[in-house]
Amino acid sequence: METCDCRKTKERSEEEVKRLIHRLNRVEGQIRGIRGMVERSAYCPDILAQVAAANAALNAFAKELLSEHIRTCVTRDIREGKDETVEELLCTLQKLMK
Repeated sequence: METCDCRKTKERSEEEVKRLIHRLNRVEGQIRGIRGMVERSAYCPDILAQVAAANAALNAFAKELLSEHIRTCVTRDIREGKDETVEELLCTLQKLMK
């Protein structure tokens, strides 16, 4: 399994951080809600509907993060001649499409 280079960091604007955290808070709330439904023995299709909503919210987070990554990091690296960034992006896309 490939590992990420966790030493890399990204400067994010306050607005970007705020948007991303807002999306993550939504997902977190949905997950807590699903756990509560399981604890209350809710009907399976009702729980699954909430799971679908949580998946959609997490996918929206990933799309926003990926878009910002392409607009900033990938674009900058390509302009600087760092061709390995394209391979990194392709690897990331493959992981997202599993």
